[in-house]
Formats: sequence, structure tokens, C-alpha cells
Amino acid sequence: MDLAIANKQRLDKLPCIAHAPENLDTLLDAGSFRERLHLEISQAKDRIYLVALYLQDDTAGRNIMTALYEAKQANPQLDIRVLVDWHRAQRGLIGANKSDGNAAFYREFANTYEHQIQVLGVPVRNREVFGVLHLKGFIIDDKVIYSGASLNDIYLAQNNKYRYDRYHVFQNIALANTMAEFIISTLSQSEAVNCLNKHSRPTTKTIKGAIKDLRTQLQSASYSFEKQTIDNHQVGLTPLIGLGKRKNRLNKHICTLLGSAQKEITICTPYFNFPRLVSREIKLALKRGVNINIIIGDKTANDFFIPPSQPFTTIAGLPYLYEVNLRKFAKQNEMAINKGQLSLHLWRHDNNSFHLKGIWVDQEYMMITGNNLNPRAWKLDLENAILIHDKHQLLLEQNKQELDQIMKHTKRVRSYLMIDNVNSYPNEVKKLMKRIHRVKADHILKQIL
Repeated sequence: MDLAIANKQRLDKLPCIAHAPENLDTLLDAGSFRERLHLEISQAKDRIYLVALYLQDDTAGRNIMTALYEAKQANPQLDIRVLVDWHRAQRGLIGANKSDGNAAFYREFANTYEHQIQVLGVPVRNREVFGVLHLKGFIIDDKVIYSGASLNDIYLAQNNKYRYDRYHVFQNIALANTMAEFIISTLSQSEAVNCLNKHSRPTTKTIKGAIKDLRTQLQSASYSFEKQTIDNHQVGLTPLIGLGKRKNRLNKHICTLLGSAQKEITICTPYFNFPRLVSREIKLALKRGVNINIIIGDKTANDFFIPPSQPFTTIAGLPYLYEVNLRKFAKQNEMAINKGQLSLHLWRHDNNSFHLKGIWVDQEYMMITGNNLNPRAWKLDLENAILIHDKHQLLLEQNKQELDQIMKHTKRVRSYLMIDNVNSYPNEVKKLMKRIHRVKADHILKQIL
């Protein structure tokens, strides 16, 4: 317990931005997120910076792009920047025919309107498989809308189907300026970052050197802000950023956060594939008597899941691979499950999917993040988070409402035997799993997926 106290002291020494609890809105569903995003875009006066893995060429994506361009035409001085992953924007969907991807969609809009907006492609690595822009946060004037969601039909619940995430709106000029400054000075000004809505753009090969320089810079980057005093009626906000294995401050603080728990930890992750250090902190927390709740999407709620009735592709094996990990973890910790100290909850709601991530500790700290808490996030992708320090539990009711909504469609796993094993999988999946284990590729896959 002494180590947990030391970790808590480390968290309490982190610099914070002061925030009034009444200026944090927790949205509880994807539809509300979509409506709030459109509302804030329509009311923007000075700036709109949207950062996401992708802005998709579909109904929801086109609606967002239309809203942005209409705002720009109405107010040409409005500073609008959309930042997406460079590689993801220039390819089609997995399994689709080769295409110019969403970049063609961005060019189409650029050719339609008089006043342009910047759609910038950010390359974190030379190849998508080895790292992407997984930064989150939409800055609109003095607000930060933070979610792990990208911008397309399913994330924005466009057609009566949704991918469930978390959604928070902070009205805080210091936080907005801090995150905006990083976008402007570190990302927008990099020679590796190029406009995607232009007909002529460099190839990845020609900017390899610039990509390497950007990645080196990002590996030691941090959000810059002045430390503020937090009074008894405020919570503290610590924005964090991280990339890579060695100097990753976000990874370090995630471990410190888990290591600080004395009573309870709740974790959400869509892909059950914890990094080694996270697994270690969970194991240590169980040893010191901490109650742990882990909320995971059922394999059928995974965004890669394909029903057995449809043609099988290799990528559809991923949800089963994560379930194999979960069953093994549950079996190893069966005693803690039986005692009620470890609670595993599987989320499933009709044909919708699960994309939640985040950590709650001792009703005093909450981390909102796009980090999937898997080895890929830990080593390859550019990730960020906002750590909320709530010493006086001012957000207790708001947090409870969010967690109650998350738990609404979950089923508790009371034994590892409740989780399907490989023998029950469709034949194509069983063959794939055997092949993966035979060539010992499972370890490699877990590092990049």
C-alpha cells in the first residue's frame, strides 16, 4: 500500500489546469455527440480544429464536411483545420478495391466552395501498420470535445446503428489553447504534414526524412501550459500525450494511475490485449486487495467482427483472438472472480459495436483517452488523454451516470467457462487460430493489432 500512496503523490504533483465541474458535459450516446458537434460547428466564431483518425466519405462524414464549409463561407476568417492520418486518408476500407480513399472526397469539397479549409494528413510512420495518428480532441473556440470516435456513419449513429464511445465537452479556454497550440506548432507546421485536398501532394517516399524528424519530435513532445491552483470547488485537468516505447509520458502516467489505486479500478477497452506493464499493474492491484472492474466488448460487438453467415476474411479473426486472451486471463484469475474482487463485464447491444476506453480510480481520478490500452497504442500510435483530478468528488454523480449507461448492456462473466473456447468457433476461425499458433505469430500480431 506504501507504493500506492507514493504513486498517488506522483499524480498529485502533476501540473493541472483548473476546471469548474459545471463546465464539463458528459454525453451519454453517439446521437447526442453528433448533434452537439454540429451545434458547436454552427456557432463557432474563431477556430475549429478537428483531429481524428479519419473523416469518412459517407453520409455522416459529408454532413460534417458540409457544416465546416458552410461555416467557412459564412465567416471566411474562421480558422478551420481538419487533421487525419496521412495513410488512412489515402486508401479505401479494408477489403475494398484500391482507391484514393477519403482524399478524393476532400478534393471534391475543395473544388465546390470558394473559401477553403485545410485537411491535413499527419504521417506518424512511413507505413500505417507501424503507427498512426490516434490523437483525439476537437477544439471549437473555447471548448474541447473529446471522444475516441472518428467521423463516419457508425461513430455518429447516422443510420440507426452506432459504435459506442465516450463523449465529453469541456468549456475551458486554457485547455483549448493548450491543445490547439500543439496542433499548430508541432503538427501543422511540420514538413511531413501535407494538405490532402490538393490535387498535387508528395508521395510518402519523398517525405521519409520529414516523417522521421516529426516522429523524433513527437516522441519527446508534451502539452505546454501554466500550472494553475485548484480550489475546493474545482477539478484539475492534466492533458497528456505520448508516442513510442521509451519516453512515453502517457504510458508512464497510466501505470502510475493504476499503481495508485487503493480501493477500486474500472477499465474500459475495446480490444482485450493489455500491454505487459498494464497487466503487471492489474496483477499488483489484485494482490493489494483492490477491486477491479473491466468492461470489454463482446466479440460480436467488436468492429472487426463478421457474422458466420457472411464470407470470412482474415481480419475477422481478430475478435476471436481477443476473446482467447480474455478467456486465458479469466482462467488465470478465477479465484479473484469467484471472490468478487475481479469483475469482467461483456458489452453487447443488438448489432452495435463497442469502442470505449478509459480508467476510473478510487472515485478520485478519471482518464478519458483514445488509447486502447493495447501494445499498439503503447508503442506505435500517437496517443493522448486528459487526466481528471477530482479530489473532492465533484464529478461523482456525472461519472455514475456515465458508468450506469455503459453497464446497461453488459453481462457479468462469473467464470472463464462462460467464455467461448476455440472448439466452439466457426471452422474458418479454428483453422486460422491453429495456423497462427503453429507459426508462433500470435505474439507478433498482439504487438501491432
